[in-house]
Amino acid sequence: MSTRGMTEDVVIRDRDSAVEAVGWGEKVPWLQPRNACLWVYCAVVAAGLWSTVGQVRAGGSTYAEPLTISAVVFALYAVLFWWFTTRIDRYSRQPLDLRIAAFMWGGFGATWTMAVHANSAMIGLYGKLVSPEFGIAFGAGLTAPFVEETAKGAGVLLLLFIAPRVLRTAFDGFVIGAFVGLGFEVIEDILYALNSTADGFGADPIGSTLHMLALRLGTGFTSHILYSAIFGAGIVYLVGTRAEKRRVGRGLLLCALAMLFHGVWDSAAGIGDGNGAIVILVLVGSVIVALATVVWVFHLTVGVERVAMRALMEPEVAAGRLNDEELDALAGAWKQRRRYRRGGGIGDRRRRGHRLEAAHDLAGEIGRARGAETERVRHARAELARFAAPDGRELERSRG
Repeated sequence: MSTRGMTEDVVIRDRDSAVEAVGWGEKVPWLQPRNACLWVYCAVVAAGLWSTVGQVRAGGSTYAEPLTISAVVFALYAVLFWWFTTRIDRYSRQPLDLRIAAFMWGGFGATWTMAVHANSAMIGLYGKLVSPEFGIAFGAGLTAPFVEETAKGAGVLLLLFIAPRVLRTAFDGFVIGAFVGLGFEVIEDILYALNSTADGFGADPIGSTLHMLALRLGTGFTSHILYSAIFGAGIVYLVGTRAEKRRVGRGLLLCALAMLFHGVWDSAAGIGDGNGAIVILVLVGSVIVALATVVWVFHLTVGVERVAMRALMEPEVAAGRLNDEELDALAGAWKQRRRYRRGGGIGDRRRRGHRLEAAHDLAGEIGRARGAETERVRHARAELARFAAPDGRELERSRG
């Protein structure tokens, strides 16, 4: 799509509409004493924090070294995931405080205030109503998907009503859901490592911890993080926002898929019925299908953000600061970005990569300024110009 033939007033109007629609540059208004959702969020997270502190105090002094190792390892894991999510969230990025709030809900509210109590009760009921063997084989698979996914999804729902001007698209729900899942994964796994040491009565605490860490790290991204990202997108579709049309069927489908993948994973041992080959086949198969689904959900939800990015940066194309090829790369998928980087030859790839990053930074500053001319916007434009082709061939090609 080219901006040729479009008047400056049209592209500016489209830019302002896009900024307003997706909430680009909006901040989370945490001072909302009349918002019941905020009070519920604070109460649930506070209760979870209190429970976590009690767990650590009970076993932390005895197993301080395993606890420290697991905390450090999962902290690094969280940083790696944070970086990865920042790389894929190239559009109207979620504010830092909202991502932290999502992590806190997943790590403390959903885990220790809600899921841990309901899981134990439901698994016990299956053992009594059906049989102890059934409870062992399928109790987790028939409990955790409903309990844990709805507990994590409740956090996305609360944040949606705490920050309705920020969390507006299904892609926002996808990203915030992933951070809720990250919090759940990290805090749960730290305490799993602590409990594995206690279950071994303190024998080889480091070995027990490292074994548990390897097991949980190996499946981390394909479990809670993935399920919650899908479920979070489904929540936004179910509710609907100004930027995202309400699609109940699509929302229910995504929530059901997240619970289905979770249930199959937790029921692998029961499905295999003692056959190790079948258990491995179920686990590997569920991971492959889940990964394919999360990629599909990413492309399903990111369209609104890409349209907004294009509208945001079209005035820069009209002003001659970007060309159409660069706009396609900026608002497109990784294939468009790769094609742009390779379009100038081997010697020019580095400059093109820097220019694309500078254009992305400029988009972020324009969004945060909500279209206004600020010092930060002018600085970002200067950085973009610094990486322009020395002879100006790229801009001339876009105009000609």
